Amino acid sequence: MGTSNAEESPGYVRRSIIRWRADRFEETDDHVAEEHPVELRYNGQPFAVMMASPGDLEDFALGFSLSEGLIDAPEQLLGVQARTLLEGTQLDIRVHEGSPAARLDPAHGRSLPGRSGCGICGTRRLEDAMRPPGAVRGDLCLTMSALERAMEGLQLRQPTNAATGAVHAAAWARADGEIALVREDVGRHNALDKLIGALCRTGLDPASGFTLVTSRASYEMVIKAANAGISVLVAISAPTALAIELARGAGMTLVGFARHGSCNVYCGGERLRSGG
Repeated sequence: MGTSNAEESPGYVRRSIIRWRADRFEETDDHVAEEHPVELRYNGQPFAVMMASPGDLEDFALGFSLSEGLIDAPEQLLGVQARTLLEGTQLDIRVHEGSPAARLDPAHGRSLPGRSGCGICGTRRLEDAMRPPGAVRGDLCLTMSALERAMEGLQLRQPTNAATGAVHAAAWARADGEIALVREDVGRHNALDKLIGALCRTGLDPASGFTLVTSRASYEMVIKAANAGISVLVAISAPTALAIELARGAGMTLVGFARHGSCNVYCGGERLRSGG
């Protein structure tokens, strides 16, 4: 199929297709999500190549660095320079000399690309993959009407998915359910990393609200959320057994199968109230 000259938008492109509809073929254009190689380098040292959507890459660099334990605090990330190459995008990330990323051992870096559906692709060692999160704060109180308000608001804040039907979103909502931030990506882990980066860059307190993801709640998603200080994680799909155990150990609230009028609370139900 060829590429049309129609205007392209970050996160997706327009492609010519043949569609079967109403008992006939027709030639038309379709919006298709981009899956873009992004190389992350720390102080010149290659670390990983992730398949991601090409937008919000500074948020991604910060969120990924924090959730992967490559920096201990946002202030340790000194700068990000994006270089557009023929093969993809290279993110040159400068970090403080006291950060873990400044002491990367090439022998223990990621040797495989991180695919858009995988959170630990290329991790060499078991202890790198399994990193139980620390405890989160427990003072947030949410009503179910606030949770539903956030779910309804998120449906209106996913332009790339509305165009393509092929990307995930991670959103942060205030305690009353008002959506404050949304990030989209072909990878659910990338979307959450971008959201974490955006939270840090805007100065919002992650513990003062809650996070929604349009995916399953795998254990990596729980670890990323807990390490960012997010105490409530709401997923449209199911959690895994390991995700539940890690969330319980961190004192998180984990909600799955979130729908209008129904959801499953897997742990941390003390933060939720049925009232409006």
